[in-house]
Amino acid sequence: MKQKLGIIANCLPGVAEIDALEKIKKAGFDMVFGGEYDPKTVCAMKERCERLGLSLDFLHAPFNGINDFWVPGLAYRDLRDGIYSSIDAASQADVPVVVCHVSSGWFPPQLCDVGFGRFDAMVDYAISKNVKIAFENLRKVGNLAAIMERYEKIPEVGFCYDCGHEHCYTETVHFLELYGNRVFCTHIHDNHGRDHNDYWGDPDEHLMPFDGNLDYADMMKRLRAAEYTGALTLEIDQKGKYLEKSHQEYLQIAFERIKRISQMG
Repeated sequence: MKQKLGIIANCLPGVAEIDALEKIKKAGFDMVFGGEYDPKTVCAMKERCERLGLSLDFLHAPFNGINDFWVPGLAYRDLRDGIYSSIDAASQADVPVVVCHVSSGWFPPQLCDVGFGRFDAMVDYAISKNVKIAFENLRKVGNLAAIMERYEKIPEVGFCYDCGHEHCYTETVHFLELYGNRVFCTHIHDNHGRDHNDYWGDPDEHLMPFDGNLDYADMMKRLRAAEYTGALTLEIDQKGKYLEKSHQEYLQIAFERIKRISQMG
């Protein structure tokens, strides 16, 4: 079975996700994921994808303020409402998966029962809407592990493997060895790894593949070992030297890079 190749729909500066779809399809991509979470907008995007022959495989829930989930009080409510809206949008548009973060930054709040209760409610809500949740790896290995272990017997909860975050945040931890059998989707991008001269900075560059130093052959070897056959999905946007290119030229380069990766391993 041919492995789908995809890209985030919000990849072209100044272009709405729905308006980028035709260019994405023309470049050769099979699928997209989106960051919109208004149900009406997502349903329109899903309809446009179907007309073009693209699949809309997952949505990325909003995440700014995710640390508030772990702090008693009401500050978390705005983000909670956004996440629930993304679940509603996925349910209405028949998008199978919503990707969520667990925490943010190098020094997030301590995990606590209040936070676990809020994530429990979110997972229950998603299941009630027939939507799966994929938790994404970021900086804090233990935080992700606590969530993944909490829901390890729930088949509707899985893992979003982000190779770029693994490379620059947790360079000695291979998440596919931990959660390879639970991968629902991927985020693929590049960077130059952890800067040990600025250890607590943010080295997450989201570069075009092969513009950094990530070892994609090793990544694909591990994905193959995990028997992952889902989409390989770029999480990049047109920036830097690629601003000199047209949107279509940029997308064509991106497609050739992800196609090259798909042939490794």
